[in-house]
Amino acid sequence: MSTSKKICPVPFDQQPLNEYFALKASWFFSWSTLSLDKYFIKLFTLFVFIFATSLFLLVYTIFKTYSIFKLIILNIFIATFIFLLIFIRLYLGWSYVTKRLISATIFYEESGWYDGQLWIKSPEALMQDRLVGLYEARPFLFRSKCGIIVSLILLSFEKMLSLLLLI
Repeated sequence: MSTSKKICPVPFDQQPLNEYFALKASWFFSWSTLSLDKYFIKLFTLFVFIFATSLFLLVYTIFKTYSIFKLIILNIFIATFIFLLIFIRLYLGWSYVTKRLISATIFYEESGWYDGQLWIKSPEALMQDRLVGLYEARPFLFRSKCGIIVSLILLSFEKMLSLLLLI
């Protein structure tokens, strides 16, 4: 048995630091790790794509029911709602990994759902994981939380605007 197995009995894929690196390297979650200008460019590109796609679908399906102005408002609402779902998913992923990095104990499964174990981190592993969690993972968590807040604010403004148009 190797010394790393004695130090950390958690399977490789369930170790918090490895979960962090896997999340950071994944296609979807890597958006949060971009520099701020590239992050906003990526979000803007995604918004334009969602907006164009949903506008095409709305015009194709319900164009005769609504005016073009109401269609655009509805389309912005749909795109913002999709963004809200994206930010919630980003938040849940980063929140899970950050909690596992900061926590002093780790729950893991050795071979299946029926044999869960609890591992208490060594002081060295705890210090390393907390440093990564606080200074590397938490900013991505904060970025996704801000995205959720902005999406909710935009949705509320769009709802008020749509109510004003109906009156």
